Amino acid sequence: MQSPNRRQFLTTSVLASGLALTKSSRAQNSSKRRPRFALATYSIWRFKEGLKKQMHECIDLAAEWGFDGLDLLHIQMDRTDDAYLMDIKRHALINGIDLCGLSIHQGFVTPDSEKRQDNIQHTIDMIKMAYKLGIPCMRLNTGRWGSTKSFDELMRNRGIEPPLPGYSEEDAYPWVIDSIEQCLPAAEKHGVLLALENHWGLGRTPEGLLRIVEAVDSPWLKILMDTGNFLEDPYEKLGKIAPHTVFVQAKTYYGGGTYYTLELDYDRIASLLKKHKYNGYISLEFEGEEDYRTAIPKSLQLLKSAFE
Repeated sequence: MQSPNRRQFLTTSVLASGLALTKSSRAQNSSKRRPRFALATYSIWRFKEGLKKQMHECIDLAAEWGFDGLDLLHIQMDRTDDAYLMDIKRHALINGIDLCGLSIHQGFVTPDSEKRQDNIQHTIDMIKMAYKLGIPCMRLNTGRWGSTKSFDELMRNRGIEPPLPGYSEEDAYPWVIDSIEQCLPAAEKHGVLLALENHWGLGRTPEGLLRIVEAVDSPWLKILMDTGNFLEDPYEKLGKIAPHTVFVQAKTYYGGGTYYTLELDYDRIASLLKKHKYNGYISLEFEGEEDYRTAIPKSLQLLKSAFE
């Protein structure tokens, strides 16, 4: 018969061994976690005549090409009634595609308070739509001044445009911060994380983006990293926003970019994101001139080789 002390020792040893194995297994599972890749529906359309496809078709193509999720562009949708939204949700489920992101167009950089309020209401409406679709993350922009009327001209100017006469960027920060804060109760209520993109306007620089996110200081506002929107010194700038990043849109430019072409080192970007323990989606935004049917599968393999 074993003594109580011996029984206690064996029990403690077994428990300790089990705990060590559990911790080891968790560590191994964490290190082997596979990145998830989404297709931004914009990648197919790119605002080109005749290429606009509805969400059901985009879901089919994402599944065919081997993506895990779909990142929806709101203005690509012809309908937003509940019956249509539920059918998209059903179609995604049976095809094994997560509806993981929603990109909307809105802007708060305007001295017109009524226009800002309209954009606030639009953002809240889109939060509710994302909730119905089961989408957990929604892209926001700061908006821009609109003093440059042509988008092609804006691109020729590297995304830089002057403020409206009589105003400065210092006037615009409070407009954007206050507008986002008015959207946060809806985001929290519906469980939709808002992700502010490094886009044009006040989001053109990491300093501008971080100023807004840190001023709002909410768990419901973080950053969407677009790998192709810092046109100079991208890696240093991407590194600055990486700690706050919850969603990544990764650009490729096969066939030459529509507006510009960047030679992005995705091994370097993947290493940068890994350093900051990023575990979210990598959403492909193809923005080149090559036929999307060949460019998108190539782009997915490029991202997989870097991130996996």
